[in-house]
Parts: sequence; structure tokens; C-alpha cells
Amino acid sequence: MRGTPSSPRRAPRTETAATPIAFVRAVLLAYDKYGADPADALREAQIAPALLHQTAVCVTASQFETLCSVAMQQLDDEALGWFSRRLPWGSYGMLCRASLTSPDLGVALKRWCRHHRLLTDDIVFDLVVEGDIATLAINERLPLGAMREFCLVTSLRYVHGYACWLIDSRMPLFQVGFPFQRPPHGGVHALLFPGPVSFDAPSACLRFAAQYLSLPARRDERALRTMLQRALPLTVLQYRRDRILARRVRELLRSRPGEHDNAHALAQLLHVSVRTLHRQLQEEGTSLQALKDDVHREVAVEQLCRTRRPIKQIALAAGFASEKSFARAFRQWTGETPSDYRRKATLEG
Repeated sequence: MRGTPSSPRRAPRTETAATPIAFVRAVLLAYDKYGADPADALREAQIAPALLHQTAVCVTASQFETLCSVAMQQLDDEALGWFSRRLPWGSYGMLCRASLTSPDLGVALKRWCRHHRLLTDDIVFDLVVEGDIATLAINERLPLGAMREFCLVTSLRYVHGYACWLIDSRMPLFQVGFPFQRPPHGGVHALLFPGPVSFDAPSACLRFAAQYLSLPARRDERALRTMLQRALPLTVLQYRRDRILARRVRELLRSRPGEHDNAHALAQLLHVSVRTLHRQLQEEGTSLQALKDDVHREVAVEQLCRTRRPIKQIALAAGFASEKSFARAFRQWTGETPSDYRRKATLEG
């Protein structure tokens, strides 16, 4: 994904090498396809040719960024040989720009799917929403051969990275599927996608909460130009901030009271660490305890006003171990006892 050429960057010595050499070899397949010499690209990326014959070796994200940047420019193909025709330099920048003015992410992804077909129909993106789950899948129209894994992985990272950037939200994934066996370097896929990865799936796909589709686009042309100067990190590194994390936590707390009321259980369901959960909620101006209090109060008020259940049962449904602790918390919330609140609501109703 590129807009204008940028100078290759040297890899910092402290950067962790996590990109498998298999991805480097996949880039070099493009040089083979076009009959070009990759020596300059390898030299710019500081990747020794001897490493190409080793299986367990990794390079850094910066090295890989440099390799891809040079290769895309030298070969004039941002798809790096995946498809039956070249995608000239700037193709993915045009794809990003075509979705930039969308009112929300749902429209932006539909435009991405439609406009990607103008670049190539060797693979086709489809967006399907079923209930609360949105699925973005790739339909392979032509055999991708030895480039298949790298093409599908990168294509999903492109669209997911752009989507996160457009709405300025991390957009965690319920599932990432790939239609091939787990490769020896299969562990790297979990570093690329914020969600569980499975192999031998029917198609390459991303599944995420459909509510993200309603989030508005937050970027403009100026931000796009800046992003396109160095777009590859957006497709390699996971986006940090999730703007609807608090909403998702609230929904989990309400859906199964008592089952997901601790940070560890919630973090596992949301595919983040406990530390990240607390940090991101703080960035959104709230906390796990505040959300739990809100949900407990909402459940209590709703059941006091709409049911005739005993207060002891309502206390348990609201997440309290005893009627006494519930009454004490309810008085702090409303200034009244649960019985007085119910009586007043009945009279007003």
C-alpha cells in the first residue's frame, strides 16, 4: 500500500526480528516472475543472501518494509507478482482514496470491495453481515500458486489496517481464517492480526463485530497523504486503540451477569491483555469498575421497575452476593432503598 516513494529505512538494532524468511522468499518470487535481479533490494534491506536458504530465520519489520518498498518500485507492481497483471505504483493509494470520503466504515469497506475489482478480479472481496457478525472474505478466482499465502495474508492485512486507520480504532477480530495448512512459521499470523487465527478454513476471511461498520470515518486527504508516505507499518503492526471497547465490555457484562465480571475473563473474550484492557478503558474515560457499576445499576433498576421478583433475586441478578450489599450500593446510586425506589416507580407508573 503506497502513495509516493519514500526513502528506505534502516532497521534499528534493538528491533525484534519476527517476520519469517518465508515472506522474504515470497517477495523474491516476484523478481523471478519478472526476470529481475533482487540484489539491490536485499542490500537496501540489509538481508544477507545466505539467510534465504535457512528456514527458521526472521528479519525485522523495518527490513521487510524496506525490501517491499524497493521491490514495488523496481518492479512497478504493488501486488508483488501475485496477480495476472501488475498493479502499478500508487494503485493501493488510489484504493484508499476511493473509500476516504465514506460516511462510515460499512460504506468504506463496500467501496473497497467494489473498487478492488477494478484493480484485479483474480481475487474478490465480499462483505457479509449476519446478525451481530460481519465477515470480510476473499474469493480466489485464479490459482495463486506459490504466492498464495503471502497474497492472502497481506491482502487481509491491507484492508484491516486501512479500516483501523480510517476509523481510528483497533477493531479486534473474532476470527481470522486461511484456506491452507498451518505453515512452519504459522505463529507469526497471531502477531499480524488482533484475534484467533485458524487454518484449513473454507476461505481467507476476517470476522468482527458488525457495530464497527457504523463508526464514522475520521480521516481526511491530508491524513491520507501522510499515511501513504509509510503505509507498510500499518499493514504489519496491530492498531492500538479501540474506540468501542467500553461498549463491548458493557455488552458482555449485560449478556451474562456474573460470568464475565473479572478483568481476566473479559480480556480473554476481547483478545487483549488485562493490562491493555485497563489502559484502553482509561483512554476512553472510564474503568472496568465504573462499567460494572453502571451495568449492575441498570439491571437493578430495570428489574425493580418491570418485574415483581423478590429483591434478593434482583440482587443476585445484578451481581451482588447478598441483599444487604445490594441495598447499600443501591442507596449510594440513587439515595433510596430498593424497596422505596420500586414503590415510587409503581406509583408513578
